[in-house]
Amino acid sequence: MKVRYPRWDYAQTPPHWSPYIEYVQARNAASTIPSYVEPFLVKIMLQARQALDQKDTPLDRDLVVFIKQEAQHCKQHDAFNRQLHAAGYDGIKAFEAELEATYEDFLANKSLKFNCAYAEGFEALGSGMAQVVFHGKLAEFEASEPNPGSELWRWHLAEEFEHRSVAFDVYQTLFARKNPVAGYFYRLYGFFFALRHLGGYSRRAADYLLSVDRATMTPEEVEASKAREAHFKKTYARLMIPKLLMVLSPFYNPGKKPVPPALAAYLEGFEARTV
Repeated sequence: MKVRYPRWDYAQTPPHWSPYIEYVQARNAASTIPSYVEPFLVKIMLQARQALDQKDTPLDRDLVVFIKQEAQHCKQHDAFNRQLHAAGYDGIKAFEAELEATYEDFLANKSLKFNCAYAEGFEALGSGMAQVVFHGKLAEFEASEPNPGSELWRWHLAEEFEHRSVAFDVYQTLFARKNPVAGYFYRLYGFFFALRHLGGYSRRAADYLLSVDRATMTPEEVEASKAREAHFKKTYARLMIPKLLMVLSPFYNPGKKPVPPALAAYLEGFEARTV
């Protein structure tokens, strides 16, 4: 694990960074999440470091890198999202305000156990999606040539996979070691809570973004767009469901997931390009 610092300029990045706009707007909707979930995760993991009280252990060192990586994810998505607002999708700000208020409520009113379980649920979603992307399963929806919009997601997901076990290890150490059975069922509670919360948010935000696009389409173009959206959703669900089912196992350990060769190659290439 290491912290990386992208140098992309989003000022000239169009909101439709791939011709398959239904896929793009699903990703653009999800791009608003890191602006709020990543600061939440940073605060939770800082609390977890204090609770663990294990300075300079492997987990503590991983936590330090995890926190710095998540801060960079927030910074990059903030920059991209500002361009999305400026491109005529400023109505997305209402969704973002709702999300920000939710995480403020979690920090103020939820236990560290709940927040760590939610964090692990979020991380499980991210590492599963990284496997799908870096196995090339969504290639038909991607841009034919790399651009800051597409590269933002590849970099982010690569690092999500890289630190895939940190939130899990924190939760297991703090809340599952003494009572593995209760810890297992509460971990599933956090996973399903995150899945329902973020899945619902992403769908509503993507629907808004597509509604802006479709406002200027002909009826025939709208129908074609809806057909493409249905195809993407069906494809994505078929690919993600097996990854999510793995999380339900009492023997689940994200650290045991093998690294996709394309993901390792991407990070190696990223570092070579940014030296």
